Order: sequence, then structure tokens, then C-alpha cells
Amino acid sequence: MIKGIKALHEKRILHRDLKSANIFTYSDGTVKIGDLNVSKIMKEQLSYTQTGTPYYASPEVWRDKPYDFKSDIWSLGVIIYEVAMLVVPFKAETIDDLYKKVCRGIYHPIPSTVFSIELSDLIKSMLNVDP
Repeated sequence: MIKGIKALHEKRILHRDLKSANIFTYSDGTVKIGDLNVSKIMKEQLSYTQTGTPYYASPEVWRDKPYDFKSDIWSLGVIIYEVAMLVVPFKAETIDDLYKKVCRGIYHPIPSTVFSIELSDLIKSMLNVDP
């Protein structure tokens, strides 16, 4: 996944809708990133259009603020958390509550008894509310 995002970003392509449903894994170990329908070639430094799936959207997208490639890194952090924990880090009953949780970066950390501190630190760095 990371190599795929790196390749897109090197070509100045912002995916803007990274989520587990858009990551395809194959029996030979190949991983592909799909659904580039809302992706954007970055000609400017920042993008302004709000898009993406709410559970995976970064705080700056939620706040309708300018964003850049770091927003894809946030979404990738959500996916890595979801792969480890089998749930997304930010869940809520209402869209307003989801907005608050994402913008505050409130989530249950992964258990250090099951996962490495390095994985926990990686996720924490990717789910940083300050891009």
C-alpha cells in the first residue's frame, strides 16, 4: 500500500478516497490501489474540494480546509489501524459525533500486549490531527 501511495504521490496524484474497500490484495501477495475516480493531479500546493469517505477523511477535509498529500497519509493510517484492530479508529452514532472524534483525533490505541510499540507509534504519527 505504501509503495503504491508513494508512486501516486511522486506523480503528484492525490488519491482522496483511500479506504480498505479500495485496497485489493491477491493470493500472490500483490496489493493494488483502486478507485481513482476522485483522485486529483496536484498542480497547486493545496486542494480545497471536500471528498472521500467519512471514516477515512482527515481532519482538514472534515473542516473544509485546504489539504495536500498528508491527507492520504491520514487515510492510510486509518486503514493500517483497521487491519490491526478489525474496526476503524473513529466510529460514532451521528455524523456530528464522527466529525468531533476525527477532528480531535480520539481513538482507542492498539494494545501493546498484542502489537509492537513501533506499529502503535506509526499509527499515532499518521493519525496526527495537525498535518
